[in-house]
Amino acid sequence: MAKNTNKTTETAASVSDFINTIADEAKRADSFKLTALMEEASGHKAKMWGPAIVGFGSYHYKYESGREGDAPLIAFSPRKNSLTLYLPGFESKEQLLQKLGKHKQSGCCTHIVKLTDVDNTVLRQLLNESFKHAETTRCK
Repeated sequence: MAKNTNKTTETAASVSDFINTIADEAKRADSFKLTALMEEASGHKAKMWGPAIVGFGSYHYKYESGREGDAPLIAFSPRKNSLTLYLPGFESKEQLLQKLGKHKQSGCCTHIVKLTDVDNTVLRQLLNESFKHAETTRCK
């Protein structure tokens, strides 16, 4: 059985160089701030995953189909319209999202236009809890 190859893999590319290519000055500054917040929450240095995802920590997955690979435990990507945070679900996530401030949610993706739109304390708690949950459930 042929295995599908994960297109989003960890690379040796520089996170700083990637963030410095962001044309929008405010989004670039928010990306550096978010990198620092996620490094603090995870205890891991930021690494590039594919060409546009900044990830923290990693885990190995294997599906019943035979497909397997590695993925970051938490991550974000500075997209055109928002900063997209990839955060796993956990028991109190919905309660924190209600307190977060202006954002959109789709699956495990939290979309924030700018960091000043959200409560920094709640964001830190969301990042900490997401990483803790990911580390305990995905790293077994």
